[in-house]
Amino acid sequence: MSRPIASRKFLVLAAALFAALLTLSNVASAAEPQDVAAAVRAKLDKSQYKDVQVSVDANGIATLSGTVGLYEYKADADKTVHKVKGVTAVRNDIAVGGPSVPDSQLQQSLAEKLTYDRVGYGNVFDAIMVQVQNGVVTLGGHAHNYPNRDSALGLVATTPGVKDVLDEIGVDPVSPMDDSIRVEVARAVYSFPSLNRYAIDPAMPIRISVQNGNVALYGLVDSEADKDAAYIRANGVPGVFSVKNYLQVANQPGEKQK
Repeated sequence: MSRPIASRKFLVLAAALFAALLTLSNVASAAEPQDVAAAVRAKLDKSQYKDVQVSVDANGIATLSGTVGLYEYKADADKTVHKVKGVTAVRNDIAVGGPSVPDSQLQQSLAEKLTYDRVGYGNVFDAIMVQVQNGVVTLGGHAHNYPNRDSALGLVATTPGVKDVLDEIGVDPVSPMDDSIRVEVARAVYSFPSLNRYAIDPAMPIRISVQNGNVALYGLVDSEADKDAAYIRANGVPGVFSVKNYLQVANQPGEKQK
């Protein structure tokens, strides 16, 4: 009877020793907060981060504070610190300094820039909306693809006066059927005599957004007749399930865009 008892005691002691060694190994392998903080500071050793402060707690959570001149720098700092070994999470409290721009002025400027963004890369199939409140820019609507969405986000991030960016842009699903519908709707709309002038200025197109065969039209037209004609032409394309007409008529309130 004594032999099984001794064997059980040995197993218990071995297990306890193994657990202790494992704990010591974890403690030894865990990076010290000050070492992680030093590594973070080394990664942020650039002029745009000269006013950024870093702290790291015992759990590896890095807190960034201070100021930068552009929102782009705040976003890049976040991405950079996430990649530092020993960092488990990032609390980004960096404030964006730089010039203060009135919301209405900033919104108008961004809207104008976005209309010309990615011209020649299918941007007529983008319907990206912009709103600004207290320097915080919200981008919504739809982008034809991820490069177009990312380009819009990058454009906003590098604009002085932008304090933060909220990305609510929906990216259209990859679909050969939708790609065909986009082209056919564009041909139907822009080939109509009274509508082909909207293809001349890249900033003033009739924008065509398609998701799973459902079409939405955006932009500014000169008359109700043009708005109605665009709807009729789009609705007549084979394969189109539905058409929502969000075109606005100049000097008149438009439909609410979703």
